[in-house]
Amino acid sequence: MKFNNIAFVILSLSLITFALPISRAGASEPSIDQLQVQINTLKESIDQFALLLQPRLAAYNSAAGQNIATVQADAAVKKAIDYVNKNMLSSGTVATYKGIKDENGLYSFTLTVQGKDYPAYVTKNVKLLFAEGISQAIDLDKIPETIAVVSTEVAKSDKPDVKLFVMSYCPYGLQAQKMYLPVYNLLKDKATMGIYFVDYSMHGKKEIDENLRQYCIQKEQTDKYAAYLKCFTMSTTAADGIADYAKCLATAAIDQTKLAACVAATDTQFKVTANYNDKTIWLNGSYPKFDVNADLNTKYNVQGSPTIVINDQDVSSSLATRSSEALKQLICSAFNNPPAECKTVLSNDQPSTGFGGGTTTTASGGCGN
Repeated sequence: MKFNNIAFVILSLSLITFALPISRAGASEPSIDQLQVQINTLKESIDQFALLLQPRLAAYNSAAGQNIATVQADAAVKKAIDYVNKNMLSSGTVATYKGIKDENGLYSFTLTVQGKDYPAYVTKNVKLLFAEGISQAIDLDKIPETIAVVSTEVAKSDKPDVKLFVMSYCPYGLQAQKMYLPVYNLLKDKATMGIYFVDYSMHGKKEIDENLRQYCIQKEQTDKYAAYLKCFTMSTTAADGIADYAKCLATAAIDQTKLAACVAATDTQFKVTANYNDKTIWLNGSYPKFDVNADLNTKYNVQGSPTIVINDQDVSSSLATRSSEALKQLICSAFNNPPAECKTVLSNDQPSTGFGGGTTTTASGGCGN
């Protein structure tokens, strides 16, 4: 005769119960030592029962319940993700999940927000959510009184201030600028956005010259800077490694007389060429100073290229992928009231490092300390 699982559990528990000594009416109360013996006996019986029951339950799950358990796991995690998206993230930011496992009585999974992964767990009764970046368990049956945004949240403002610090010939700085341009074109009227320069150079005199060129175009011919930068980042380089900036000046219709005057004045004001020629003051004896944005480098503790600052907060580590869409989402999360433009979906591809087109899987790397 075969028992189903429920009958087997009942029978087994009954055997454990009858195995224990019973205090009969009229008998003296057991001593503490006797009670301890009974407790130990019960514990041993339960342990034996668990060992006996385990293979039967495993067989049952394998034969009849495995698919149900998988569906329950997916449903539990989906409920947790729906809760996060509805109650814990800024408009325009969407959480996803992957890698569900059954571990230690919980469902574990990877919570992904703005391209960054966080280990997370949900109880099997779908009551509590635990995730890295959230200081306490989240009760999934309650709507929070305040939004507890995952730790990638940046300081908010009505008009976010976005600063991208680069070295103009840094391969990763070029990648970041290619990422930045579509976002700039989308949000330039809604946020304050600009390119700034790291306060030292690692790529020779050509980088010093290009930093000055871009600084002046952005400062005095702002409406032409995006066109120039797009051309420059997509350029091919000559044998000496210098990009065809002259072609880009023409393509963007830059007033070169005005540009030359700005470059000369800026060079004098910040002693750019003088600092390049004085190797005694080079950083670590290897890298010439470039002090045009030195005050901001100091303020934000900029170490290298690229560095992203939003609303006076270095958020470089919050950008796990260098795609235009990821950067757009990060900036949009900094609005008190995100504009309609934040609903526009940009490319999720990561531009190649260095000059030219193409994409890459490289989501990290930089030039500098």
